[in-house]
Amino acid sequence: MTTDTPRPEVLRYTAFSSAPDGGNPAGVVLDATGLDDDAMLAVAADLGYSETAFLTAPPEDLGGREERAYAIRYFSPRAEVPFCGHATVATAVALAERTGPGKLVFATPAGTVPVEVVREGGTLRATLTSVEPHVGEVAGADLAEALAGPAADLDPAFPPRIAFAGARHLVLGAATRARLADLAYDFARLEALMRRLDLTTVQLVWRESATVFHVRDPFPVGGVVEDPATGAAAAAFGAYARDLGLVPEDTVLTLRQGEDMGRPGELTVTLRAGDPRVRVGGEGARIG
Repeated sequence: MTTDTPRPEVLRYTAFSSAPDGGNPAGVVLDATGLDDDAMLAVAADLGYSETAFLTAPPEDLGGREERAYAIRYFSPRAEVPFCGHATVATAVALAERTGPGKLVFATPAGTVPVEVVREGGTLRATLTSVEPHVGEVAGADLAEALAGPAADLDPAFPPRIAFAGARHLVLGAATRARLADLAYDFARLEALMRRLDLTTVQLVWRESATVFHVRDPFPVGGVVEDPATGAAAAAFGAYARDLGLVPEDTVLTLRQGEDMGRPGELTVTLRAGDPRVRVGGEGARIG
């Protein structure tokens, strides 16, 4: 950031938890007018969270339809990412604290993402609706390179796939909760593979019950070992689970993430029959 670039106000919020020390922290810049790419990257790197969101005025066609509409971009400490669920939730909560709950719409690099914020007791809860998702195969050689342990560590009920709902995620099923807890990987090696496959995270999943899942998300391409609560990956997982027939077409899933990092969070994934989009919701709170 050059000396003549205005220093923006950077807010700190957590998403998918009502406790500041839970969920996934994100930076939020409510007015990024005048910031170029280098300046936004510098702010994100200085803050050090997995992502920071930057708001500017919406495109004319979007602003004409929705009063509370914004353009939004997301930067990790290393690079821009096309979509970030937890930073979207954090930003929506930050806006709702200032202008009240209600409906918002964000023009993201991945597409238009509506968000609705409601107040439940003393807590704000935001639910985003993803862009249209899709699920694809992953090559056997790429899968072998991604695994840090033997294939027996995987749950055969969860075939490896690359799922997209704004960003690409490799979904892998852990055979046991203990295997999920034992997250260890070669940072540089996985980062190289993820860059080659254009992945945002690898999502490791363990199924506790019909509707409850525990998840973890290595995020070396963002410059961090692990993401504490990953809304974009939750949306991708919802599409994956529905596409493979692992859950009903109309259902509500609970994803628990961050417990192994000491930052527990809870993500609600809602699937609706006849609507390909995935809804991801959770609470949010200001940090400090």
